Amino acid sequence: MGIRIVIADDQAMVRAGLRMVVDSDPGMEVVGEASDGREAVEVARRTRPDIVLMDISMPRLDGLAAARELLDTPSPPKVITLTTFDTDENLYAALRAGTSGFLLKVSPPEQLLEAIRVVHSGDALLDPAVTSRVIATFAGRAEPTPSPRLAELTPRELEVLRLLARGRTNAEIARELYVGEATVKTHVARVLMKLSLRDRAQAVVFAYETGVVQPGTARD
Repeated sequence: MGIRIVIADDQAMVRAGLRMVVDSDPGMEVVGEASDGREAVEVARRTRPDIVLMDISMPRLDGLAAARELLDTPSPPKVITLTTFDTDENLYAALRAGTSGFLLKVSPPEQLLEAIRVVHSGDALLDPAVTSRVIATFAGRAEPTPSPRLAELTPRELEVLRLLARGRTNAEIARELYVGEATVKTHVARVLMKLSLRDRAQAVVFAYETGVVQPGTARD
C-alpha cells in the first residue's frame, strides 16, 4: 500500500496544488481533504492516514491545535506543518505541538514529496542543526524542568541524546563516540523509546526543556 495522506488547508487552490503534487507520485495517495483544523481532525480520524499535511493558519481550529489533538490519540498519523512564513516562532511552535516536519508552502514539489517520504520512514524532516538553533533560542525563556524519564537512560544513551540535541548527525555521533553508525541508530531508537518520543525533533525539544543541554551549546 502507498503512503496515505490527508491535506488540510483553508485555501482550495492550495489543496488542489498539493493534491496534484502528491498524486504525481505512484507511491502516495490522498485519502482526504479538510478546509479547517476541526475538519482535519475529523477527516484524519475517519480515514486514518499515515501523514497529515497541516496548514498552520486555519479557521475554527488552527493547524497546531489540530495537530496536538490528533497526536494525542492512539496510533496517530505523522504531521507535517505547512506555512507561508519561515519564522523561528512557527518552527518552535510546530515542534512543541509534536509535529515531525515543517515545510514552507513555496517549497518545490520534489521537496514536498521527499519530506513525506522522510517523515513516513520515521525520521524528522528538520535539519538537526537548524532544529537545535531554534530550540536553544527559545528554551532559554523558562527554567528547564528535569524529567524522571531521564533515569531510564544509560550513560551512553544520555551522551547520544546530548549530541543529538546539539545538532549532530548519526555519522558525526559515530565519529565522536568511536562506534559504527548502526550502533548510533540503535542508541537513538532506544532513547526515543525510553523517553516516549516520536522522533529526533522531539528529542531535541525534550533535551533543551529538561536541561540535558543548555541554550547556546548547539554545535559546540
